[in-house]
Amino acid sequence: MARTYALLGASGMVGGRLLGLLSADPSYARGTLVGRRVLGLASPNVREVVVDFERPESYRDHLAVDDVFCCLGTTIRKAGSQAAFRKVDAEIPAAVGREARAAGAKQFLIVTAVGANARSGVFYNRVKGEVEAALAAIDFPWGVKVFHPSMILGDRAESRPAERAAKVLMTATSALFVGGLTRYKAIDAMDVARAMRRVALEGPLSPGAETYEGERLFAMSR
Repeated sequence: MARTYALLGASGMVGGRLLGLLSADPSYARGTLVGRRVLGLASPNVREVVVDFERPESYRDHLAVDDVFCCLGTTIRKAGSQAAFRKVDAEIPAAVGREARAAGAKQFLIVTAVGANARSGVFYNRVKGEVEAALAAIDFPWGVKVFHPSMILGDRAESRPAERAAKVLMTATSALFVGGLTRYKAIDAMDVARAMRRVALEGPLSPGAETYEGERLFAMSR
């Protein structure tokens, strides 16, 4: 039986590529893009819904799907403050996870970052770890799948000069990231999207949290 999905963050690098993969995959009968604005990405098997993330009742019913993919993410600079960053990268995904489970979703897949740790002294890593911990506490029958990319390669809509410079360096030194260092190797946004789709369909479809980083992440992107 064909599956259904909801996708948050379809306007981003990973989310946009993931949408292309999911909408073309016969394993999925239909998908729903959940966001704050219309992106103009609807198609015969994909609908868009505009929600208010401050009001769970505005999006709860749209999460009655098999798989929920969360590719939400921002930067402190773009968000404007640490509090606003935490809202987008931790509070909203955690709230969506709770509502998704209540609506009957079977699994939740989310992109965070390598180094995520709720007890980290680094604010960014701590926030990523906080959302992972919150989602892991939710009893999705097919589990929570967490993806830990390092630097994500690909074109963005907005300009980030410092990030572009870092990508050039990471690409040039890619061959050095082997063994235990593979977790810090730059990865293309399409490869992250491929890994998310493959993991969603191939499992393990069981309770608990699974983390994909380094060699395991690259292997699932093939």
